[in-house]
Amino acid sequence: MANDDRLFLVTAATGRTGSGTIRLLLQHGHRVRAMVHREDERSRSLAEAGAEVVVSDFHDLDGVTAALQGVTGAYLCHPIAPGLIEATTYFAQAATEAGVRSVVNMSQISARREAGSDAARQHWLCERLLDRTGMLTAHLRPTFFAEWLKLWWELRDGEGYLRLPFGEGRHAPIASVDQAHVIATVLIDPEPHDRAVYTLHGPVELNHHGIAGAMSGTLGIPVHYEPISVEEFASAMAERGLTAHRIQHLSNVAVDYQNGVFAGTNDNIEKIGQRAPLSVEQFVLDNKPDFEISGPYFVPAP
Repeated sequence: MANDDRLFLVTAATGRTGSGTIRLLLQHGHRVRAMVHREDERSRSLAEAGAEVVVSDFHDLDGVTAALQGVTGAYLCHPIAPGLIEATTYFAQAATEAGVRSVVNMSQISARREAGSDAARQHWLCERLLDRTGMLTAHLRPTFFAEWLKLWWELRDGEGYLRLPFGEGRHAPIASVDQAHVIATVLIDPEPHDRAVYTLHGPVELNHHGIAGAMSGTLGIPVHYEPISVEEFASAMAERGLTAHRIQHLSNVAVDYQNGVFAGTNDNIEKIGQRAPLSVEQFVLDNKPDFEISGPYFVPAP
């Protein structure tokens, strides 16, 4: 149990990394303030677990300022949506005024000055903005989340399909629960990680044929990877109602993926998070009910 009275703010608190981080901090005996967009079953669950829940929006400077009062360290995680630079600017100013000591920033592995994705370039700019503050700052750049597989998965006639525009590119899928362990660790002990940029990977780098094979072995059904064009992918996203901002981002991310930007693996989860990251097989087994139906964004065959 913790022997201090620090307060940590977790934004995107009902999201995949945020909720896991909150529960880990609470398990360590820390006080946690969860920033959410609305009250719902997920936010009530966090309150029942022991978090203080505040309703605010990244683009409400006064609301963000109030959420940061008395906070020692914060986890900053903005969705793939317009307004990232404004939100980070609001956060940085409010955190500086409140005397926040440290921040863990969720960025992207594709974040760089020359990125084709607007969101990825904005993440790079926001990293530089936070680096110019007086806060102890760490940036996380995960490869594709393992949860991605649930979103784009299709179950058809007893077989599974991943129809995605990734060619023969490779990555090591990383589960959000593993990322939460890194986030919580850096929040609790930020000094060794100041100005660090950590890429986060799962244990095994695979192409999507290999991912499909791993899923097949766990689910006990045939699973196929069918490469598609970026254009077909973008059209399917538009039909699903995804925003133009997200379509632009994911279309350019697909090109990055084909060019190796998402590839690689390392030991950051073990070294920082003090746990072995989940393999594709372990992730699918832990989330097996999610693969008994098609995901919300799957690209149907023509």
